[in-house]
Amino acid sequence: MSIGIKNRSTYALWPLAAQWLLGIAALTALTVVCFRLQANSTTVALLYLIVIVLISLRISFVPAAFIALIAYVCLDYFFTAPLFTLGLNQTLDFVAPVAYVTTALVITWLMSRVRKSIEKQQLAEEALRRSQAEMAHVTRVMTMAELAASIAHEINQPLSAIVNNGSACLRWLASDPPNVSEASEAAKEIVRDGNRASEIIKRIRALLRKTETRKVALDINQTIQEVVLLIANEAASKRVTVHMDLGPGLPRVLGDRVQLQQVVLNLVLNGVEAITSVSDHPRDLFIRSSEQSEGVLVTVRDTGVGLDHKDVEKIFDAFYTTKSQGLGMGLAISRSILEDHGGQLWAVPNDGPGTTFQFTLLKYE
Repeated sequence: MSIGIKNRSTYALWPLAAQWLLGIAALTALTVVCFRLQANSTTVALLYLIVIVLISLRISFVPAAFIALIAYVCLDYFFTAPLFTLGLNQTLDFVAPVAYVTTALVITWLMSRVRKSIEKQQLAEEALRRSQAEMAHVTRVMTMAELAASIAHEINQPLSAIVNNGSACLRWLASDPPNVSEASEAAKEIVRDGNRASEIIKRIRALLRKTETRKVALDINQTIQEVVLLIANEAASKRVTVHMDLGPGLPRVLGDRVQLQQVVLNLVLNGVEAITSVSDHPRDLFIRSSEQSEGVLVTVRDTGVGLDHKDVEKIFDAFYTTKSQGLGMGLAISRSILEDHGGQLWAVPNDGPGTTFQFTLLKYE
């Protein structure tokens, strides 16, 4: 334990020693140059003051004050008559040390305030990011809760198929003679349906998992397809047809897979819900992706009830909602996620029924 404390103390001294050496080296270099050029004392005093200001921007008060006193000694010894002696013989001998130390004090104090302000701002930004991540996670959980019935139905399909194929496999094996070929096919179907159920659960767990933001290069089309698979039964149960027009060969984007899945899921579910209340025209939801000069554009267009022009920007405000059961956080979180990814999210009322939501993402470079 004592060795560890000693090592930490040693490491802590290195930055302080480096500050002192930096100041002394700067003063030494300036003194040599000015002495060789035979600069007058006023010019040298001003140059020393500039050095003290620059050094004080980087170091703490104690080494800055020490450098200030060394600067005064160099000024008095090398540049103030009589040369090569120390003494308070001229006005400059009184003014210089006070000005130097005061300058070091003021500059280091101001920089200390600036550093503390920056640290507080960084802590506040980190707290905001954590709060946004917590809220995003809560929103994902609530969204998945809304999809519970649809997810249960989606999982139930491969599980029912596993049971049926398992029963068939047992019957084939129990026949006389056993039909190994048919039993083998039934076993393969069991494996396939088991993997299908496993993939569904993996997608759900990925959305519900509480993880740190991790931005990687990813295929936005694959992200969209994963979300559409997740909501397929929900859309079908509400008689909404989902159309995908995903651009081929799109550049990969830099993003967090779970967060972008959350954005797409929120926009698609909003579209499905908006369409549910209409009955006088086709219930279609269109998802399109295309390449732009700086990245990718994703469009989600529904044929639902639409938005008033006055609500186009309000819908992105926190806690503003047009739904009777909504919290008003989904679109606000989606916009903050996309802005954190360097993209944008906006809404446009359709010329016909419904609303179009669009967002951009920067390409991975």
